[in-house]
Amino acid sequence: MELGDKAVGCLLTLTSLSIFTYYTFWVIILPFVGSDHFVHKYFLPQEYAILIPVIAGVVLLSFLIIFVGLVMLKSKKKKKTT
Repeated sequence: MELGDKAVGCLLTLTSLSIFTYYTFWVIILPFVGSDHFVHKYFLPQEYAILIPVIAGVVLLSFLIIFVGLVMLKSKKKKKTT
């Protein structure tokens, strides 16, 4: 199982590094490249550079709050039955 864990870890690291590189190039370098350059067709419009992380953060925070709430409710039910 150790080899499987290493493979998953390597895959997650490569995925994170790819996303970081793409986003960094999109946000920091692309604004200085001319708008008629061919590289612009590989990226979404600049508005999405802020919109996507904000939406992802809101969704992640919502799931975290729901999870903590459910754990607290289950814990409260468990204390009442014992």
